[in-house]
Amino acid sequence: MNRSILRAAACIAFVSAALLVVPQVRAEDAANPDYAAIVAAPDRSDADRQVDQRRQPAKMLAFAGVKPGMTILDMAASAGYSTELLARTVAPSGKVYAQDSATVLERFVKDRFDTRAKAPAMKNVVHVVRDYDDPIPPEVKDLDMITFFFFYHDIAYLPVDRAAMNKKMFAALKPGGFLVIADHSAKAGEGTSVAKTLHRIEESTLKQEIEAAGFKLVAEGDFLHHAEDPKDIPVFKAPVPIDEFVLKYQKPQ
Repeated sequence: MNRSILRAAACIAFVSAALLVVPQVRAEDAANPDYAAIVAAPDRSDADRQVDQRRQPAKMLAFAGVKPGMTILDMAASAGYSTELLARTVAPSGKVYAQDSATVLERFVKDRFDTRAKAPAMKNVVHVVRDYDDPIPPEVKDLDMITFFFFYHDIAYLPVDRAAMNKKMFAALKPGGFLVIADHSAKAGEGTSVAKTLHRIEESTLKQEIEAAGFKLVAEGDFLHHAEDPKDIPVFKAPVPIDEFVLKYQKPQ
């Protein structure tokens, strides 16, 4: 009789422990999204899938560490390719602010962004039309992450105070928040001199400017590195894949 009671108590203890483990596993799964599945969503456009081939979005999302529930600012969102991927990843409770200047928006991408904005996947996106050197509404604070993909080189030849822009981004992040930035590589020593002609920027120049605002480099991604790129051809005309650098910065705690 005593043995039966002991066996029953042991079974109850085992089941209770198992039940306690289940929520932990589910929470872990939620915190580590299936980025490949997000990219493979059947309602994404064929045009975006073509861009995927050179942008490697699943690797980019994983490198950045985008999680459900995050609040993210997507700088220079353009037509919204990255914005939509971020929005899908932070859903359902997260939010993405898609920033662009009025001038760039009107001249190049307004119709394309507005069309994309009608998609259900964009319901947690707020479009922010502000100058690049003052990109963040005053009420937006304690961001988890800022992304800045393949446009910093353009900022370099536009009438933008980059130092002011970088300080504004730093201030808008919460302590421990991240800035993930990627761009097209220029040759060593070229700095920003080929930003308009080749649409490239020297990695060390970008690093110097970002770090001057207080950001600390915590990771570098090599998944868009292409050694075969001679770096002397305009990005949009290159016959080989473009060499691109990906950097992850953090605002100190």
